[in-house]
Amino acid sequence: MRRRHRRQHSQPELNITAFMNLMIVLVPVLLLGMVFSQIRMIELNFPGMESGKVTSAEELQLVVTLRPSGLTVADSERGVIRALPPVEGLQDFAGLRETLKQIKQQVPEKTDILLEVAEEIDYQTLVTTMDTVRSYPAVVAASVVQAELFPDVSLGNATVGPTVDLARAGEGV
Repeated sequence: MRRRHRRQHSQPELNITAFMNLMIVLVPVLLLGMVFSQIRMIELNFPGMESGKVTSAEELQLVVTLRPSGLTVADSERGVIRALPPVEGLQDFAGLRETLKQIKQQVPEKTDILLEVAEEIDYQTLVTTMDTVRSYPAVVAASVVQAELFPDVSLGNATVGPTVDLARAGEGV
């Protein structure tokens, strides 16, 4: 009689040593390369005068009003300097930058500006406007740098009332 040999089924051992070594090296490398959070801060000044500060009548009080119907650059004492209607449905930030550059050339010591924002304006448009009024790219010695316009930005609500007809408003500075 023949004997039948039964094959013994044994479970092969799983060798995970190489995998564990890889994880020991890979996890710290991935954690070191990770950015946990990015915090960016924009300093703002709210409208209002400091105690004891009196403004003279001759001082330029520059106001940029941001509405869905367009941008308006004005002096709060003397009226509208320039109205900028939207271009192809977007705010005219290039026109705003050029207008502010011309004003900065006339009044280089001025650093503050009031930004009045309508409730309908979205956050990204507000931040882009703030970046536009703070500085502009300028070429100095074959490199692009950020030239200062009006870095001290104050925020306020755009008043509800008669709006400026942007098609007929003044275009000169």
